[in-house]
Amino acid sequence: MSTKIEASAAATSSPASKRRIPPEFNIFLVLIGIALVYEVLGWIFIGQSFLMNGQRLTIMILQVAVIGIIAVGVTQVIITGGIDLSSGSVVGVTAMIAASVAQASTWPRALYPALTDLPAIVPITLGLCVGLLAGLINGWLIAKTKIPPFIATLGMMVSARGLSKWYTKGQPVSGLTDQFNFIGTGIWPVIVFLVVALIFHIALRYTRYGKFTYAIGANVQAARVSGINVEAHLIKVYAIAGMLAGLAGVVTAARAQTAQAGMGVMYELDAIAATVIGGTSLAGGVGRITGTVIGTVILGVMTSGFTFLRVDAYYQEIVKGMIIVAAVVVDVYRQKKRKTV
Repeated sequence: MSTKIEASAAATSSPASKRRIPPEFNIFLVLIGIALVYEVLGWIFIGQSFLMNGQRLTIMILQVAVIGIIAVGVTQVIITGGIDLSSGSVVGVTAMIAASVAQASTWPRALYPALTDLPAIVPITLGLCVGLLAGLINGWLIAKTKIPPFIATLGMMVSARGLSKWYTKGQPVSGLTDQFNFIGTGIWPVIVFLVVALIFHIALRYTRYGKFTYAIGANVQAARVSGINVEAHLIKVYAIAGMLAGLAGVVTAARAQTAQAGMGVMYELDAIAATVIGGTSLAGGVGRITGTVIGTVILGVMTSGFTFLRVDAYYQEIVKGMIIVAAVVVDVYRQKKRKTV
């Protein structure tokens, strides 16, 4: 029975045998289409090229890297049929805690005069552990108490945001060490994003962890009957999502070279949007990291394009919300079509 579930999950996570074109291809075409629309509108209304400005594209890629790191974790959660609303707040609290430890004045030089700065690995590890702890709490609440993921992660969202404000009394944290700031400079955030995406693409496609994740999202009762420890696996998935949110918080603080309690606001919605745009089904059981990467870039192109065309920020949020709803409508249509086949 376990072998059947693994085979079913593998089929869910890979293109159907009759389908030669991968599902990400259509999403990629949407990305190209959006970029070309901005290019045409740029020449018409601004008299400038959207795609030929290397600096603009570089800034765009750097901006979406953090959202992409979060979205990789959110993708795995949604594949199981869950949701994570706490990732943005986890980014805020991990950024504050990691930055406070990464301050140059934190290191007790009187005790250790040979070391001028606290090694960057310490605040980075601490940030990852804080995110991991938040994810473990989410997973435990969902798996053991059977609280709906929406409620459990909503509670964590509010609590983590409050903790980040309490931790430094709402004051910003600055004066971070150069070692810590280094991971946020240049293209390092993009490298971190791509490495994380590659690792979990392999994990979901080619390991038992991925097969179990898809199986739970496709049919949780069948997964349980087949011998999968559903509760333990859900805790693992949410813990990974929390850890990745913690990593995003560390990168955010290093990139800004400071940390504030308001960091990460609305990041969870952007991550969910990137995941859904990338083809992951909110019903669970369907989704790919490669699609999420493309969805993240689409979200970045949209935001950069709006700014390029000087569209008011309020209108940007309205359009972004409409696109999220449209992506969900398309997903519902796909689900109905899949059931009728």
